Amino acid sequence: MKPPTIAAIVVTRDRPQLLRDALASIAAQRLSPLEVRIADDGDVPAFETAEGAGLLEVTLLPSQMGQAGAARNLAAQGARSDVLAFLDDDDRWLPDHLAGLGPAFAEPEVELAFRDVAVIRERLGDGGERIELERRVIARDWDPCLMRRDDYIPPSAWGVRRALFERLGGFDPAFRFSEDWDFLLRAGAVTAPRRVPGTTVEVRLRDIGNSSTEHGPERRACLDELARRHAFAPPEIKTFWEVAREVGRGPAGG
Repeated sequence: MKPPTIAAIVVTRDRPQLLRDALASIAAQRLSPLEVRIADDGDVPAFETAEGAGLLEVTLLPSQMGQAGAARNLAAQGARSDVLAFLDDDDRWLPDHLAGLGPAFAEPEVELAFRDVAVIRERLGDGGERIELERRVIARDWDPCLMRRDDYIPPSAWGVRRALFERLGGFDPAFRFSEDWDFLLRAGAVTAPRRVPGTTVEVRLRDIGNSSTEHGPERRACLDELARRHAFAPPEIKTFWEVAREVGRGPAGG
């Protein structure tokens, strides 16, 4: 059977140095993606950063969507690969990330798969260098009950068959927050997400520019709508660092 092809789907917004690191992590993959599609949602064009990444095929799409979910949808449109693998511009993949996801999607019944995550608190130095402060690991199998309390699988950790993504209508742009949580819950209702053990994703958090630190009324409204739509109690507002502390390595973790 022919192995599935993979598109790397990246969203960026005015963070050229972080984007450069993200694209370098794609270029370092042992299993190269067929294509890299970048939704540029910022005011400063990312052309030079993308051009210098050393990737064979890069499509840069001006977005101006103002939200991650809609920008990811834009980048996914026109992809010709079998699988979409997402990477936020401030996160990084380790070299074995796609090499682990690829064999999972070689099984026809697997429609969504994810890998384990290192959640890293960092700060940027005066010269822009990334300084790690501390880390926590999330290594949990898919748990539909836990997913109704905490979204512990970030977009940078998972890939989804393009056919399923299109069937579900992609990310719901009505959610400026928790759009990925909503998508995973909708996907989990029609398929069994497959965990591929191994920490191959770095989700990197800073005090500024981290949407999970937002505690305003719009995020609260998104969580309330998420709970209403999927029929569970409205969840607490948490940072992803707090989620990593509470979820961490569960009984099913590797």
